Amino acid sequence: MPRLDVLDVASPSVARMNNYLLGGKDHYPADREVCERLLRIAPGARRVAEASHRFLLRVTSRLAREHGVRQFVAFGAGLPTPLGVHQIAQRIDPRARTVYADDDPLVLAHHRALWEDRQRTLAVRAGPLQAAHLLSEPEVRALIDLTRPVAALFVSVLHTIPEPADPAEVLEQTARLLAPGSFIVASHLVSEDARLREQTSELMLRATGGRWGRVRSRAEAGRFFGTLQILAPELADVCQWWPGSDRAAAAGSPAWAEYGGVAIVR
Repeated sequence: MPRLDVLDVASPSVARMNNYLLGGKDHYPADREVCERLLRIAPGARRVAEASHRFLLRVTSRLAREHGVRQFVAFGAGLPTPLGVHQIAQRIDPRARTVYADDDPLVLAHHRALWEDRQRTLAVRAGPLQAAHLLSEPEVRALIDLTRPVAALFVSVLHTIPEPADPAEVLEQTARLLAPGSFIVASHLVSEDARLREQTSELMLRATGGRWGRVRSRAEAGRFFGTLQILAPELADVCQWWPGSDRAAAAGSPAWAEYGGVAIVR
């Protein structure tokens, strides 16, 4: 496994692969090669990556506008895109605060150079399994008040958690740290085709040196929310979660989709 504090351009990175699928420019030949292999197995991967990103922006807007959330923590933040969580939230309230967490050194470098101001926006090195530690860090606590509602965002993250770690436990542990009225947002790559699940999981496990979990069925992914109370429209293909006029509203398919939703912490 490559060291997390060294930029390894010879080995594929999940963040850089997603950047490639979204049409970005921050990727290398190793990332592009694996993405093209993925697209041959799952031709809808580019559309689903876009649908997942649009879900992240829609859910941020809805939680800020309809539920008054002013604090966001995005796990597996990925490389900066033309529009990010903090920008959506600050359009609704300039005082909104966002922490971006990722364990990819390129992601952190870009976030710190482009988005971080350490007053309303912060970039921190942490993976989804380090959620509890992250939320206790002094620099995070200086920005995020855990006595008030927080939206913890695990969008397109759960399938990257290596086994035997349990994504359900990650969500439950995070929920226990948050104040009532907070939200857990999570989504997971799914396929109803068992052979496709096996092929893509094997490809990504090899490509990332084991820094990957697996693609699951909708039923498997749905169980990760455990006893958390899911908001309408319940768990669904993310392109169907309050899509409005979003042009990605028909992106998913039984063969390849992102499945998830939003839960409230009681």
